[in-house]
Parts: sequence; C-alpha cells; structure tokens
Amino acid sequence: MKPRTERTQLIRCLFKSCLSRSPHQPRLAFLFLALNLSLPWQLQADFQGATHMMPFDEDTIAYNKTKADGRVARLQERLDRGEVRLKYDVAYGYLLSFLEAMKVSTNSQMLVFSKTSFQRERISPASPRSVFFNDDVYVGFIPGAPLLEVSMADPKLGAVFYTLQQTRTERPRLTRTDQCLECHASAKTMGVPGHLVRSFITDESGAVDLASGISMVNHRTPIEERWGGWYVTGTHGSQTHRGNLIGQMAFDRQEKEPNYFGNLSDLGRFFNVTAYATPHSDIVALMVLEHQTHMHNFITRLNYEATLAIHQYGHVNYLNKISDAFLKYLLFAEEAPIRARIKGDSEFSETFPAVGPRDKQARSLRDFDLETRLFKYPCSYLIYSESFDALPAMIKEYLYQRLYEILSGKDSSSDFEKISPATKRAILEILRETKLGLPDYWKDGFQPVRSKKDVISPKSEKPENSN
Repeated sequence: MKPRTERTQLIRCLFKSCLSRSPHQPRLAFLFLALNLSLPWQLQADFQGATHMMPFDEDTIAYNKTKADGRVARLQERLDRGEVRLKYDVAYGYLLSFLEAMKVSTNSQMLVFSKTSFQRERISPASPRSVFFNDDVYVGFIPGAPLLEVSMADPKLGAVFYTLQQTRTERPRLTRTDQCLECHASAKTMGVPGHLVRSFITDESGAVDLASGISMVNHRTPIEERWGGWYVTGTHGSQTHRGNLIGQMAFDRQEKEPNYFGNLSDLGRFFNVTAYATPHSDIVALMVLEHQTHMHNFITRLNYEATLAIHQYGHVNYLNKISDAFLKYLLFAEEAPIRARIKGDSEFSETFPAVGPRDKQARSLRDFDLETRLFKYPCSYLIYSESFDALPAMIKEYLYQRLYEILSGKDSSSDFEKISPATKRAILEILRETKLGLPDYWKDGFQPVRSKKDVISPKSEKPENSN
C-alpha cells in the first residue's frame, strides 16, 4: 500500500499547488501532470474510445424522449392501474415493500458512507446510505431521507433513474429524473447513462478526496484498491482493502497495522445498525455489484454503438474490436485474482446463486468460487438479462460466433488463455442447456465459415480500425 500512498500524496500536493498559484500563472501543466499520474488506476480503457461520450440525446437513441421499459417502469404502470400497492413502514418508508415488488433481496445490502449521492448532505460514517440490487434494479436508502433513490438497467436506454417520496400517500409515484446523469453519464460510465462504483479516501464526515482513489471499480480492480468510502463485512484473510477506514489517520494506521479494521462482522462501533434492514455490508455482494455495474454499462455501450452503426451503415462490421473487448469482460479474462478465501457474512452467497438457471449437472453461471476468482464458471450471468437479449440481432450474431470459437477451443489467442480448457468447456455446456436463442451450431457443432474481415455484411467502406 505504500507506493499508492506516496503517489496519492504527490497528486494531492500537485493539485494544491495548482490551486494556490496566482491566476496569472499557468496551471495547465500541473493539472496535466497530476491527471496523468492518476490515469493508470483511474481509468482502464476497455477499447480505444471507450470513454468517449455517445450522442444518446440525439434522434437515433433519443434517451430523454424515449419511454423507459423494464421492471421499475412496469411497476409504475401497475401502480397507476391500481393493480398493486406499496406498503408504508414507519421506520423504512416504502423501502421494504418496494424491494419485495422488485424481487430485490435485503441480503444484497451494502453500506456506503462517502458523500457520493445527490442526497449527500444526509450521508456520513454515522449515517451511511444502504444500497440494494438484483440483476437490473438498484435501490438507495438513507434513514430519515425524504427520497428513495432507484435506478434500473433499461434494455434499450441503459441506466434510468427515479426517486420515490418517502412520505405516506395513497398513490406513491416513481418519478424519472435526469439529475443523476451529471455523474452517471460520463467517461466513468463508458460515455452512456450507466452505473459506477467508486473507491476514495474520505475525511471524518464522509467527504471524498477525489485525488485519492478510483473512479471506476470493477472486477479488474485489485482487492487492495477497493471499497474506500464503504463499510465491508465478511472475511478475506490477509488481503487488505480500503473499506471501514474513515479519515487519513485510519489509512495511516492501516499501513502500520494491515487489516486492523478488516475481516469484520459487526459494524456497531461505527453507527446504529438497527436503523437498517440488515446489519451487513456483505463483501461478496460488493464484488458482484462491481462486476455487474460495468457489465451493464458495456452492454449499453455496445447497444448504442450497434444501433448507430446500423442506422448509418446498415451493418456492424466496424465493431469487431469493441465486441471482442466486450467478450473479454464478459468472460472475466482480466479479473484481478483473489489471494485468500473470501466469505460473506449474510445469506447473499446462498440467495444469489439460487435464482439462476442450472444445467443437468446442476451447474450455474451464478455459482461462486471465492478462492481464486469470483465465479466458478467465469461468464457473466448478465448474458441472460433483458439488456443482453435486447442487443441488435447483427451484433448478437457476431458475439455468439466469437463466444463459440472461444469456448469450443477454436480461438487460440492469448486474450483468453487464463481460462482453462475444462472451464471453457463447462461454460459452453451450461450455456447450451440454459441460454435461450443460441444459434443452432452451438448444439450441433457446425459453425458457419467466417473470414476475419467479414462479420455480418459484405459491405465495407470504412477501415476496421476506425473506432
């Protein structure tokens, strides 16, 4: 942890130097140096141009003009028709009833004390925000706050955000809001409306030091870089992380006494846990969230790219590299290794795998490993999601062809060499039995011949490296 601390201190000093200089003196060089020092761990580009903003408010996508679909939108329609009611609770408002309606388990609860919400003034280490999720819905709750924060992964639009008033009313209403896009549509979300997990040093009040951590955490982020600003419960052996550390003094002590606030099961020393749905901020739930948020963003980005390409060119031939990068993330090809057994302290590790489809050998893509990697069969369960299924048919055809080549052993590139042949075969067999809509060659073994340059359409006027 020492090298990271020194680098963080250097960046902080550079920023202070920039801010303290006279308005007549140039600051650009200092800012450029500080930003470049932080880039190696701040942003891990999935492909060239991955952080460029997509034109999602223009006519082809029309994000703000398009009616959202998905679980949250469908629930509001049922509320409007009087087909379902949300129950109000004095302690939690509509939280528990809404979670039940969305089929979101309270076992997924994680607790974040960094002030990284539009209700940031109500968040602190003594009053963290709880976050719950399932495969496509995210819910934020702060005791005493006037609003529930809700978002979903819309099959076509990507992340769509809502608020729900926490006051008793005859007809509670989920209100769509674009306020969250100030942070949730940026380079950190792959240039599309999306979700993100961050890891920063905070002061004693929960205010973040933006020069201290990572703005985009996913399954590639080393464990020791994760969870700054979060509470973490569960065991992780000798591996260190940034969770449960409040203020610079706590981080300084961590250097001398690694894990002095690690491997915790009780957060009662930090805040009143009885104000929350559960007393846990489960380490396994956190790891799943980190994979899932970026996977959702990647699906949205690929959907936007394909939709725009088809609209402009009539094909997706120029998206090879983006699609291959997508498959690397889907298959955890660059996952940061786990170096000691990880064990959550809630029932999340049991309830999460229980909802997934299983093959005849009772195997599921949701089965955990937690010894050396997150999942036993490293292929994202979001391949079953509405968002993946909503990808344009042309791009799915290419993804299925490449995925079959990789899992069947026909692809011998180094990108996927970390996945053993036995594991590839297991994933192939699981998908054959559980994934609807696969091409026939997945089951009969005959795959259409495809040249390296011809992906979907024979039309090609633009260089392949033009992305």
